[in-house]
Amino acid sequence: MCREEASELSSLKPQLEELGVPLVAVVKENVGSEIQDFRPHFAGDIYIDEMKHFYGPLQRKMGGLGFIRLGVWQNFIRAWRSGYQGNMQGEGFILGGVFVIGPGDQGILLEHKEKQFGDKVDIADVLKAAQKIVSAK
Repeated sequence: MCREEASELSSLKPQLEELGVPLVAVVKENVGSEIQDFRPHFAGDIYIDEMKHFYGPLQRKMGGLGFIRLGVWQNFIRAWRSGYQGNMQGEGFILGGVFVIGPGDQGILLEHKEKQFGDKVDIADVLKAAQKIVSAK
């Protein structure tokens, strides 16, 4: 499902470039062809954080019981109907997020932490946060 969100975020790339804001993904691992398979869905740079420092000292995880949540299945079905498929490689229980981080003291302008698998950020909120970076210059 992160491929679905990556594609949606990538649709903002022209606006972000106009604002001078880079589009970057931080992933926790590269198992097999995982990143190579992800690249067609993401238009920005991809960095690997194998030590998972970016994920914080308290990694947020959703165990196998997360699959009994109705919302998780609704997210899977939504992604599948949109033509996105995940993979079953690597560690798949750490929840992700989307951040818009400004320079210097600006810090985090938008923080969206996934609450369950497939919980996506509103891309309009991402663009609004990115526009704040420009106004702060």
